[in-house]
Amino acid sequence: MKLVIINYGAGNIKSIQFAFKRLGFDAVLSNDAEEIKKADKVIFPGVGEASSAMTKLRESGLDKVIPQLKQPVLGICLGMQLMCRSSEEGNTKGLDIFDVDVKRFSNAVKVPQMGWNSIQGLKSDLFKGVDENAYMYLVHSYYAEDTDESIATSFYEKKYATAIQKGNFYGVQFHPEKSGKVGEIILENFLNL
Repeated sequence: MKLVIINYGAGNIKSIQFAFKRLGFDAVLSNDAEEIKKADKVIFPGVGEASSAMTKLRESGLDKVIPQLKQPVLGICLGMQLMCRSSEEGNTKGLDIFDVDVKRFSNAVKVPQMGWNSIQGLKSDLFKGVDENAYMYLVHSYYAEDTDESIATSFYEKKYATAIQKGNFYGVQFHPEKSGKVGEIILENFLNL
């Protein structure tokens, strides 16, 4: 299986690469459109700020490539947020794969949300073998609103989409690569899709 992690300069890609290595898979880091298109599975990571990340995607032309991918694609953290319609962070237009907007938590709660939070309403084969209310590791100041495309939700100030799916595109707000055994199960499920 050819597994490619999109390397566009806005991701904590080493820890994701190590997570797949623990599962027995070598993930290739690439920003080459042809290599990404030929992959069996694609990981779209992201750590950092939405508008500068989108600028990097546009400069490399990957903003046009990603929405056209036909194989299973997993967006992680900022990667998921960039797959949405828009983000309040830097007033950014996203890739418009998921029909939802990304908002900022208010100052009524500690921002960013950092640490462990439970996930509920699990749907999709991505969560096969994962218990309802399992805890995942999150670090984020912005969230995707709960939507018809949600396949898991969490609560922090309000209920929000902690995982989304539309066709072959999956997104998770949490970091499966930092979420212990449960995160490993989710990454393995993604490989088995």
